[in-house]
Parts: sequence; structure tokens; C-alpha cells
Amino acid sequence: MPNMYESIGYEAYQESDAFPGGVEAQLPAEGSIPRGDHMPFEIENSNDGYLFAKANLLSPLDSTQVDGNRGGELYDIYCGICHGSKGAGQGKLVKMEKILGVPSYGDVARAITEGSIYHTIYYGKNAMGGYLNQLDEEERWQVVNYVLTLKAELDKK
Repeated sequence: MPNMYESIGYEAYQESDAFPGGVEAQLPAEGSIPRGDHMPFEIENSNDGYLFAKANLLSPLDSTQVDGNRGGELYDIYCGICHGSKGAGQGKLVKMEKILGVPSYGDVARAITEGSIYHTIYYGKNAMGGYLNQLDEEERWQVVNYVLTLKAELDKK
């Protein structure tokens, strides 16, 4: 199999039968994200960054953009396994004793805010890893709003 050792070179942007349509440069694949459309998160991954986010970071979503059902679905997929469906820190992995020490959103000492939740989702905190690569910015804010809803329910009790 000599072609495996000496592969055939193709010139970019030149007519060729090897590529659909005869030209190598094609439109990006459907669903791909252009490199320039990503906005970097300006708050650093440190305790000072966490405290800054907790005090200052606010959701860019207005009330018409918040989708509780979507936030709940994303929460169930990414968060519920540890934090539980009600945010009380009693997810399936906690009940199986695979992960210990997951606090409730209702713990007064935590005093979570939308900024602290977003920072934690983005970077992670303690044993929790970040979800930067699993959730885009808008999805992270949907989860933040859902977590605040769960916190409000726990605070009523």
C-alpha cells in the first residue's frame, strides 16, 4: 500500500475530483462555530475573581429571554446528578455516596448570586469541574436563572 506512505498531495483551491464540487475550500459544516464569535470571559479563575463575579456580574438576559423549561432541562442534564432535582445537594451520585459534600442552594452561608453561579459554571469550584465546553454563554445563563429559581424555592422552606 504505497499510498499510505506517500500520500497524494492536493493543491488548495484547485479543481480536483477528490473534493465534492471539485474545489477544496467549501462552506463550513452546518452547526460549526466561527472562531471569532466567541466572547472571552474577562473575570479570572481565582478566589478574587469569584468574589468579584459574586458581587458584580449580572445576567445579560432580560425577562423575555429567560426560558425556565430550557434552563431546567440543561440543569437536569449537567447539574442534577450531583445537586439534585431541587438543588438541595441530594443528587443521585450523592445518594450513592460517589460524591460527598455537595451543599444545598438554600444554605444561608453560601449566599449565592447570579454572578457566583455563572463563575462556578464557567470555571468550576472545589471538586466540581467547569462547564465552559459543554454549555455556551446563553445556556449557562439559562442554568443560572434556573438555579436561582431552585434557591428561591428552598429559601421559602
